[in-house]
Order: sequence, then structure tokens, then C-alpha cells
Amino acid sequence: MSNNRINSTNRYVALDVETTGLSPKNGDRVIEIGAVAIENQSIVDEFSSLIDVDKIIPRQVQRVYGITNEMLYGEPKPDEALPEFYKFIAGSILIAHNASFDIGFLRNEFALLSMSLNNRSLCTLKMSRKQYPHLPNHKLETVSRYLLGKSANQMHKHRQIKQIKDRIEEIKAEL
Repeated sequence: MSNNRINSTNRYVALDVETTGLSPKNGDRVIEIGAVAIENQSIVDEFSSLIDVDKIIPRQVQRVYGITNEMLYGEPKPDEALPEFYKFIAGSILIAHNASFDIGFLRNEFALLSMSLNNRSLCTLKMSRKQYPHLPNHKLETVSRYLLGKSANQMHKHRQIKQIKDRIEEIKAEL
């Protein structure tokens, strides 16, 4: 969705996934989903789940996300967690920073369960590149610090996407 103003009466789900690697084509899987549902510019619901994919988490991934094999033991399997998330996002427009990555992984996970993901989506990475070309980079942390100041350092990453979207919309409304 480009240049279309966000309609505040729709339901949006800002999400972030953590994975075992960079490519579902290489067998990498989603091991965590964090999401908030937004209606009328307010958070109305949250979804958060670690997912036990019965796969060894590479050490580099453990260092980046802080998710260990032990943390995933006993957590829901994909066939438990993903149908619940599917219900959570039903009828919603999805928002993610680098949406093609997160949504690509989710599409793969749903396909493994013979489900499809057809939700519309917004990419805050693309939005930030367009709105803030002067930033040194467009990593979520950089954009968050630019838009939210010092308070961005104290926030959990999954919540940053929603606040960035709100701030971008405020700026767009002023233009």
C-alpha cells in the first residue's frame, strides 16, 4: 500500500518475527512472534508466542535474539501457535519493519500447515526510507531513536513498530 492514508477505522496488526536464520528456503523457521492489534489508533489486543520448531537454534541466532534452545522447549509447536496467530490477524492489515522478510516467513509457516496468508501489508522500512532519506540507515532502532528520542531505548522492539507507524502518520497528516 503506497501513498494511501491509513484509515483509522480498520484493524492493523504491527508484528515482528524472530527466526532461526535468514531464509525459509534454507529451512529456517519462525521461533517467535510478537504483535499488537490496533483499532482507532489504540492497541486493543496483543499476541506473543515463542514457537518450538524442533530445530537447533544456531549460536549466532541465540546471541542476536537471546532465544535459546532451552527457552523453546515446551513452548507451542507451529501447528498450535500459528493457527492462533492466524485468527489474531484475520481481516487485518499487517505492519512490519522489512515486511517482505517477516511476511515471507509467515507465508512459509502457514503454507507448511496448508494455510495461506493474503493480508494486505505496510512496510515501515519502505516508509522510513521515503519519509527520512537523510537518516544514516533505516534499521528499526535508528528510526525509533529518530522518531521517539531516548524513550525508544527503553521500549521492547515489538512495540516500536506501532509507535513508528503512528508518528509517520502524524507527519503525513501535517503534509
